Amino acid sequence: MFRSIRIDAVLIQAVIAGALSFAHLHDLAEAAGQSGWKAWAYPVSVDLLLVAAWRRLRGARRDRSAWTWFVIALVASLGANVATAGLLDLANVPAWLRILVAGWPALAFLGGTLLVHQPAEPAPATAPAASADPAPVIDRPDVADEGPEIGPAEPVPALPEAPAPSPVVPPALVDHARKVATEHRTRTGTDIDTATLRARLGIPEDLAGAIVAQLA
Repeated sequence: MFRSIRIDAVLIQAVIAGALSFAHLHDLAEAAGQSGWKAWAYPVSVDLLLVAAWRRLRGARRDRSAWTWFVIALVASLGANVATAGLLDLANVPAWLRILVAGWPALAFLGGTLLVHQPAEPAPATAPAASADPAPVIDRPDVADEGPEIGPAEPVPALPEAPAPSPVVPPALVDHARKVATEHRTRTGTDIDTATLRARLGIPEDLAGAIVAQLA
């Protein structure tokens, strides 16, 4: 087991930094009125809360509660290290610092309990992996495709054609046609038909038919 531990500069630096921070927290707790084993328990409490919050953040980066307790533990550790650098008279610790040190166990206990028992964020649902070996497709030419049967389209009934409008016949042409028809009746004894009137006047068939209808 000991052969798997690799000693390098980073590990040595971490041990030294941890020992110094531990000692600073102990000195501050002892100066604030905590003696004996209680002064040694304070550094453990602060560092454990910091580690617990960091482990929580590794699994849920957006966990606001984990960020809150991580900042609280970091401020407590950093504040103790800075306070013992000569900025604070450890022989005459102010009352507010004694209150903070005395209330830290309850705060650390609350933070550790919430970090441990708060449910983690649900992992995003992933789509089921596709099967590596898809089922073979069996070609069965004797089985027809099951689909809606499409019959022959029904013929669309033709719309009735609108009657063509009667051509407009000028009155002068009607008078001339009446003379031609009278001459034809005198000569042949029969009424003039459309084809004969068309041939005599040199007009379209529909116009000749309209004139014959007026002469009838």
